[in-house]
Amino acid sequence: MPIPTGSPAVDRSLLRDDVYRRLRDAIIDGTFTPGEQLKDGELAEWLGVSRTPVREALLRLGSSGLVVALPGRSTRVSTIDAPAVRDARDVIAAMHELAVRQTTGRLSDDDIERMRAANRRFAEAVASGDVGAALDADEEIHRIPVAALGNRAIETVLDQFDPLVRRAERLRFRADGHASVDLHSHLIDLIAAGDASAAATLAFDIWHTLPTEPRTDD
Repeated sequence: MPIPTGSPAVDRSLLRDDVYRRLRDAIIDGTFTPGEQLKDGELAEWLGVSRTPVREALLRLGSSGLVVALPGRSTRVSTIDAPAVRDARDVIAAMHELAVRQTTGRLSDDDIERMRAANRRFAEAVASGDVGAALDADEEIHRIPVAALGNRAIETVLDQFDPLVRRAERLRFRADGHASVDLHSHLIDLIAAGDASAAATLAFDIWHTLPTEPRTDD
């Protein structure tokens, strides 16, 4: 039969990004554990896709440091490497410092209220022990100034290095995330007051409260 002309083409970029996010989240939330081998055929069957977007996703995960590929052998989930996490954390801290410095005084009241609402959700998630929800809310808080700035270079850097830090951050929120509630609240207050210098400094310092050494008592 002739190929239909009225049907929209499958958006391959959306499929590729969705596969990447699914695999990234499965590593961050511990579904796939450090050292576990990832086989593209098994992952493709699990996600209901072909091997091609899975292989592309694994390459992206490798550039983020979440997987280690051994040529001709296997791809495995990386261990949490303290120096790598420190390096990624420092880069992320600098990106958020820049975004906050440049958007303080420019964020709308709605932006600031969304940050406060996300921090309330963060506090509730920490109190209930819902680490996944805490991570989502934390990311939303910090991404609002980034999105408002609209600097694609910053967004690209964060997309690359965030996953490695989020995996370490998950361990912190599992143990105790209560201090972060107050830090977030102070940051939002400084942004709302238009104090760009103090807000940017705190945005940088918040990321440096993240311990990079993996816990041994979990």
